[in-house]
Parts: sequence; C-alpha cells; structure tokens
Amino acid sequence: MKYLLLIYANPTTWAHPIYLYNQDGLTPEKRSALLAQGNGLLEEIRESGELLTAGPLADPSTTKTTRLVDDELRTMDGPYAEAKEQLAGYFVLETETEERAMEIAQRFPDARYGAVELRPIMDLSGQEM
Repeated sequence: MKYLLLIYANPTTWAHPIYLYNQDGLTPEKRSALLAQGNGLLEEIRESGELLTAGPLADPSTTKTTRLVDDELRTMDGPYAEAKEQLAGYFVLETETEERAMEIAQRFPDARYGAVELRPIMDLSGQEM
C-alpha cells in the first residue's frame, strides 16, 4: 500500500535556509545528530525500496493559495500567519503494512519537534492503492 507522509515543522527550529537566524533553535550538535538520524532512516527506506519519492518544500512565505471567494477565484500570498508549524516536505512510501509505514513516520526526527502525518494514497477511482 502507498502512503503519503507529510512533514510539518517550525522552520526556525530547523534553521531553515531562509531563516538564517536561529533564535530558539537547536544547538549545532543536536541538529547534526538529528540530521544523521534522518539521513540514516532515508538510506534504510531507500535501500528497502519503501521510499518512492520525496521532496522538500520552499519557504512557507512563497506559498500561494487559490480559493473561491464571493464567486471569484482569488489568490492569496503566504501561509496562515498564526501557524507555527508549516508543511515542510513530503515522502511517498510503499510498505507491506500500515504499521510499518507508521513505524517509519515515528522515526522521523520531525515527529518530536513538529508533526508527521501519514495518509493512505488512493487511486483516482477511490480505491486504496
């Protein structure tokens, strides 16, 4: 079964490249340890064939949202200002079981500092893949 794993993180905590300042962020040593842990997990799921694709998202301030307002499509800039955690990236996994997909989700360092959302992927007919 295929799963979409969504990573939500506070860009300042991870010292996102756009946020060069690190006011309340992690120490360099802690960040290095978490990056090593995350890179190890990626290598493991890439070698097992469970990782199908992944991608980081650009800075949240580059987000544009389009929605219907008063019968007119409008485009707004940026994320919701009050949100501390932003959608930072995604992974598409294919695992034998949901439990394995959840095990992988829980091993992402982001689960400790933000949130990791796991959702089954369906095909266009509405069937789970």
